[in-house]
Amino acid sequence: MTDTLSATQARRIALAAQGFTRARPSSVSTRHLHRVMDRLGVLQIDSVNVFARSHYLPMFSRLGSYDPALLDRAFHSRTTHYVEYMAHEATFIPVEDWPLWRFRMDDFRARWAGPDSWMSSNARTLQWVQDELRDRGPLRPADLRADAPRERGTWWDWDDVKLALEHLWRTGDVAISGRRGFERSYALAERVIPDHILSTHVPRDDAIRELTRRAARSSGVATQSDLADYHRIRDRSAVARSIADLAEAGELLPVTVRGWDRGGRALPAWRHREAVLPRRVDAAALLTPFDPVVWFRDRALRAFELDYRIEIYVPAEKRRYGYYSLPVLVGDRIVARVDLKADRATSTLQVQSAWWEPQAEPSVDAERIAAELALAASWQGLAHISVSGWGTAADSLHAALSAHPEASVRRHVHAREGVT
Repeated sequence: MTDTLSATQARRIALAAQGFTRARPSSVSTRHLHRVMDRLGVLQIDSVNVFARSHYLPMFSRLGSYDPALLDRAFHSRTTHYVEYMAHEATFIPVEDWPLWRFRMDDFRARWAGPDSWMSSNARTLQWVQDELRDRGPLRPADLRADAPRERGTWWDWDDVKLALEHLWRTGDVAISGRRGFERSYALAERVIPDHILSTHVPRDDAIRELTRRAARSSGVATQSDLADYHRIRDRSAVARSIADLAEAGELLPVTVRGWDRGGRALPAWRHREAVLPRRVDAAALLTPFDPVVWFRDRALRAFELDYRIEIYVPAEKRRYGYYSLPVLVGDRIVARVDLKADRATSTLQVQSAWWEPQAEPSVDAERIAAELALAASWQGLAHISVSGWGTAADSLHAALSAHPEASVRRHVHAREGVT
């Protein structure tokens, strides 16, 4: 039997699954970070630091203001519960999940096994890197560069050493042992992953089924494409088999979501049996582009009517919304996007552009967004907020921020203003 959900109900189920119906704690502890990770399963890492690095934002979105050093201690230390791997893109994952990714490690190894592959052509570099890690312990790329025997000529091209580390990480021979700032340290996997985890074997089909189950739990309600994208599983046949197995076991329930269609035909969807439908969602949050709520662009458009594109690589004069615009959630709607920059020199959170989405209710949403921007500035230790005139929501947000008791607001001119 197939249930029917409205698009609004599907959004609420999805947001509840992602933790947006829980009240933010008055004080955030490591326990809260672990709780969010239990819901997300993976936390995507990104190097862009215009406002705050991406992996800090999902915790802020769900928990409110917290000390980023708390996340650093929980995720980066040698005794961490987490390790990095390509579980979507580069992500943090629970260390005990390492065996679930052996199939992906094996796929990388098989893809690069040919006689003309980079790994085959650079076998000596790979061996040297592994020998150095075995003899010296965890190393940063700079440590290897400093000691590479240059007299051997082009074999020691620095890009090859960096590539060797990345290849060995993807094949599971090497693991990330920590970070200094944003620079990784690499070590042999057996020196990072506990023996009982490293020796655990999970068959490929079992691993994909488990990851599909987790994606369904984290999504609440989802299509096959949504479930495949959550962990970037390219083997769609394996995902389809997993869905069938999980549906037969009663873990996934078939549903129809009104408005989720393609070519006039309803897209098959499934609801996880533990998913709840809240009566309402009262969240307000800034979302990183790499938050699971919006990271799959097809789902963002289908579920939230958000036609989203990151414009980092778009020439400045051609950007529509800004360099690194963040979607803004109010209730169960994505109502705006704001391009934020932390100007540390002047202790100012710059709202470089602000735009309403079609589903916005500006008269009520502006105040909620203003409060979230004030919280974001405080979280980043910034004393002021400035708002440019670029974007359909700029004036409303400036007015709402000016009325906010905890916001010191200024106007600034962004270089993009007035460009047509």
